[in-house]
Amino acid sequence: MQNLILAFILMLIVFAGMSIGFLVQRKSIAGSCGGMGAMGIEKACDCADPCEARQERDRLRASREDKWQQNRIV
Repeated sequence: MQNLILAFILMLIVFAGMSIGFLVQRKSIAGSCGGMGAMGIEKACDCADPCEARQERDRLRASREDKWQQNRIV
């Protein structure tokens, strides 16, 4: 039981130290590898001719956007 309590207290100290370090540096949280932008990919589907499912989603999204623009009050 003492080992469990000691491990828990140790984890709390590590967690508190990491939190304090994060607050002191005042940096925003960011990934370490840069994500898809680092690989030169601008979007998730970077193909020249998207598949039919993607084209259908884009058409539906554009249709909803048009309906929203037509029914706007302001």
